[in-house]
Amino acid sequence: MTKANSENGENTVTLTDNGTGEQWEFPVIDGTVGPRVIDIRKLYGETGMFTYDPGFTSTASCDSAITYIDGDNGILMHRGYRIEDLAEHCDFMDVCHLLLNGDLPDVPQKKQFEHDITYHTMLHEQMIYFFRGFRRDSHPMAVMVGVVGALSAFYHDSTDITDPHQRMVASHRMLAKMPTIAAMAYKYSVGQPFVYPRNDLNYAENFLNMTFSVPAEEYKISPTLARAMDRIFILHADHEQNASTSTVRIAGSSGANPFACVASGIASLWGPAHGGANEAVLRMLQEIGSKDRIPEFIERAKDKNDPFRLMGFGHRVYKNYDPRAKVMQKSCHEVLDELGIRKDEPLLDLAMELERIALEDDFFVDKKLFPNVDFYSGIILKAMGFPTSMFTALFAVARTVGWIAQWNEMVEDPNHRISRPRQLYQGNTGRELPESYKTN
Repeated sequence: MTKANSENGENTVTLTDNGTGEQWEFPVIDGTVGPRVIDIRKLYGETGMFTYDPGFTSTASCDSAITYIDGDNGILMHRGYRIEDLAEHCDFMDVCHLLLNGDLPDVPQKKQFEHDITYHTMLHEQMIYFFRGFRRDSHPMAVMVGVVGALSAFYHDSTDITDPHQRMVASHRMLAKMPTIAAMAYKYSVGQPFVYPRNDLNYAENFLNMTFSVPAEEYKISPTLARAMDRIFILHADHEQNASTSTVRIAGSSGANPFACVASGIASLWGPAHGGANEAVLRMLQEIGSKDRIPEFIERAKDKNDPFRLMGFGHRVYKNYDPRAKVMQKSCHEVLDELGIRKDEPLLDLAMELERIALEDDFFVDKKLFPNVDFYSGIILKAMGFPTSMFTALFAVARTVGWIAQWNEMVEDPNHRISRPRQLYQGNTGRELPESYKTN
């Protein structure tokens, strides 16, 4: 079986069986931007065969109007707006409104949206006791998977996915409560009292206050740190059909309630190949240890026979510069300058020297192995005082709006069906039970 490279007309592609000469035509669909797509929904019915695509790297699982990535040219857009423009001129609530509703809010819409989110930030008081069932040394992501999944047990009035109003309420609740849950997971791990949300603070300020303030003294929120936190949320808000987003969509395709779907997304994000990249950056910096060892590790990274890799450089999707990294780089330097710890913190000083060398080294420049968003976000979060165990939890807080937007889009799509990937079976067949089993 081979695929014919020639197209029969503008909007079809021909598939030819070289053995029998039989041919089939399938439609070719054009998106508004990006590669053309062969519509193979009728492939099995017409040919009796499936496609084989491990990891679905060549398969479009849905059509979407939310996020577009052009990895070759370093482009990330939400609803048609470039991420650099959104991060520079908007705040996280603007981007949340854009992802959920399709457009940036005007002034009255922004005020109403902020109100709706702000007044859903508190958790049901009975959920406070739920935290006490976890060990103190539980990973924050383990706590978040459990607590977010349990939201469906407390908010029965927003689990009917056929009701648009309930979907909207559930969306607002998850977006509002996720920072509260993440901050409580952190507070529980360090043995400090929970800090309740405040309605006079914005989204990023509120999260920082719930995480770092204590009842014994006033916590002063740095505008620079709050803005950096807001940008981190913006830059991680959505990233097309990645592993966790696809997980949310697959869970949602069965009709599962939105809280359960987002909990499944958190579980997928927890995997080190997905949400743990910025943790890996810090582990790498710790392995390097000092600036005088950077040349040694640079040479190791160039050696194909050495398993060592520079974490936080290059990106699976972006073959050019990660557009988010440019914004994050600016925030990184602002945070380090604000805190005045660049020269006092060896690990952060080491990171800045590694960045300088890698950006000037011909090997990395030629291969376009530029620092990515994970490189800078890990440094920022460490500088702010977050333990590495919280890095992925913060990713989950930011990505929640993307998961919700994608879930809503799927539920509202009249063509969506329960996800049921096929397989290429290569196991045993036609085996007979041993005689000893047949006598029982």
